[in-house]
Amino acid sequence: MPKKKIRKIYDALIEGAYQGLSDVELHDYVFEQCPKATSKRLVRAALLALSDPQVQDRNVLNVIYALAIKHRLDGGPDSDEDDD
Repeated sequence: MPKKKIRKIYDALIEGAYQGLSDVELHDYVFEQCPKATSKRLVRAALLALSDPQVQDRNVLNVIYALAIKHRLDGGPDSDEDDD
């Protein structure tokens, strides 16, 4: 079972993607729901969503995949080096 922080981000990510949000809108939604989220945690939550067999909507998976790639390559200022 993932850490509680990752799970909360995962839930917000799935909820936002199923609402039709994508890219910046989905990012903003997740960070609004989880103010302490980081790019690293967002990518981990996205990978969890991509490997979840219950998530079968192709569009949702594509949106989450695109967001994960964007943030994986970003490595921006909200990455957290102290997270394992």
